[in-house]
Amino acid sequence: MKTDTFSTFIWLALVGLTITTWRIGETGLAGKGAMLALLVIALIKGQMVANYFMGVRHAYWGWRALVLVYFILVGGLIAAAYLMGVQ
Repeated sequence: MKTDTFSTFIWLALVGLTITTWRIGETGLAGKGAMLALLVIALIKGQMVANYFMGVRHAYWGWRALVLVYFILVGGLIAAAYLMGVQ
């Protein structure tokens, strides 16, 4: 697959995920399930941007692991803060 075509595919996937999060918000979904879905989508989008548009996928494995751990840590802390507030 050519680089331009691949980048376009990744961009379209990001647009699709963004539309999905917008639809979740517009339909008024709430609760733990909706929060988890939105958070997972945000983490996937962040990882896609880092890997394909920031070039992390070509970096040393330590840098890739650091970015992945960062996304998981931040996502986990956001989820924990939300769940503590819900109780």
